[in-house]
Amino acid sequence: MKLFIVVNVDWFFLSHRLPIAVAAKMQGYDVTIVSKDTGRREEIEKYGLKFIDMPFSRSGTNVRTELATIYKLFRLYKSHKPHLLHHVTLKIAIYGSIAAKLASIKRIVNAISGLGYNFTDNRSGFIQRILNKLMKIAFGNGRTHFIFQNQDDITVFKNLNLVSDNQISLIKGSGVDLNIYTQKPAPHETPIIVLFAARMLVDKGVMEFIDAARELKASFQDKARFILAGDVDHENLASLKKEDIEKVIDGQYITWIGFQKNMINILENAAIVVLPSYREGLPKSLIEAAAVGRPIVTTNVPGCKECVIDGFNGFLVPLKSTVQLSLAIRKLINDDNLRQTMGFNSRSLAEKEFSVQSVVDKTLGIYKTFDI
Repeated sequence: MKLFIVVNVDWFFLSHRLPIAVAAKMQGYDVTIVSKDTGRREEIEKYGLKFIDMPFSRSGTNVRTELATIYKLFRLYKSHKPHLLHHVTLKIAIYGSIAAKLASIKRIVNAISGLGYNFTDNRSGFIQRILNKLMKIAFGNGRTHFIFQNQDDITVFKNLNLVSDNQISLIKGSGVDLNIYTQKPAPHETPIIVLFAARMLVDKGVMEFIDAARELKASFQDKARFILAGDVDHENLASLKKEDIEKVIDGQYITWIGFQKNMINILENAAIVVLPSYREGLPKSLIEAAAVGRPIVTTNVPGCKECVIDGFNGFLVPLKSTVQLSLAIRKLINDDNLRQTMGFNSRSLAEKEFSVQSVVDKTLGIYKTFDI
């Protein structure tokens, strides 16, 4: 039972899909990861997983290069003849489904982990029109099953007549290991750490976070610290440049610590987690924050709003509203009891909604629906 899990880049596989691959291998699947190798191939192979390097470009717009990628996938599928394909992210789902059609492979799971740059911030234009046409071509196979992370993305696909009800599963995110991300009391001493944990993308709300911190500086310069944890992403069209970020932070009240491999310690040292994103599938940073037991401030947009019950484990604020964002953060900084209560509620929500074991079980259940 050959299973190919196709992901755009190796680090994303490790952070978001590794438990599924390991569990599938334990159940007897012959699992191969098809992804771009940025240096973490050996780490993946240590789990007993096979690896095929595929030079995906996450933001590529060169037509010839993109067509060549589809052709490479077709040749790969034709020669290896996997029984089941699991495509992860919208672009991989489109390209992989077209390649699978050409290779006469019909057992396909497409995991749509958010709609990406071209569907965020009301963007429209030539690229989006091309994507819509490609989706019509790619997703015509009635045996294809789609995994979505939020109801809004399901609605988008239904409105485009791309899916029917019997092709859809809703699985909230990639899950979090609740035995590793355990509830820990937030530090009570000052300064209170307010954490933004995401890549440095405009669409993640980096500038809104920084603007809110500046708005609050007069009140909390000695009481709080605002920390950005995440790297720039040169392959993403919405990425900020290193110099752009360094211009607007002071390195003391607002600091940028870059990519952090061990996010558990970062989350445990934080008192409040903030993500003013424009749109998500379902952000892993927020479900990890919930598992550790932290109050969350995020935007009332697809993906983010699935992680917060407003007033229960955090606050939902309007998109791009620095004023409302800073008011919500202010409320939490000023109220230690509220932070503790909302943190406890976050953990309860994580246990109910975001267990990685639940994600793994549901995904393997979908695999088993295919008559292999």
